[in-house]
Amino acid sequence: MSDLIYVFKLIVIGPGAVGKTSIINRFVKDEFVLKYKLTIGTDFISKTIEYKPNKKAKLQIWDIGGQERFKFLRRSFYDGANGAFLVFDLSRGHTYKETKTWLSEMNQIMEKKIPFILVGNKSDLIEEIGELIDRNEVEMFVKEEKSIYIETSAKTGDNVEQAFIELTQRMIKK
Repeated sequence: MSDLIYVFKLIVIGPGAVGKTSIINRFVKDEFVLKYKLTIGTDFISKTIEYKPNKKAKLQIWDIGGQERFKFLRRSFYDGANGAFLVFDLSRGHTYKETKTWLSEMNQIMEKKIPFILVGNKSDLIEEIGELIDRNEVEMFVKEEKSIYIETSAKTGDNVEQAFIELTQRMIKK
């Protein structure tokens, strides 16, 4: 194993109750808790990952509360971020539309553009509820923003680790 080369601050943002905390818990602790617990302000946790064979990075993951009442706190939490997950809930289509507001806010606060990945969470519910978003629209949006889109399930773990590795690689390139 090689020595740690990179340390990154990664923010996880998006509307309330889209699964931001659950994605982080699945990635860091490999667990999923059904009971929803509101993130008040922010919470953070670190994890060292191997983003390529024998290449490590430490991620300081900041879970930013999505409720409107915490909006006044966000500016200070974004400071120093190297990358972001912009998360929405695939089972609640309106949360996708809200991500554009979140991205705009992040770009206004940050002094320079940072890599982000658009994450559609709760992919395990798609079969049950059907398609609620236009994937072509999503793909056009991320292409315009020079990003990518990944669907995850914090419940099953599908694509969660891959999303963190992809964002880490994008932060390194930046």
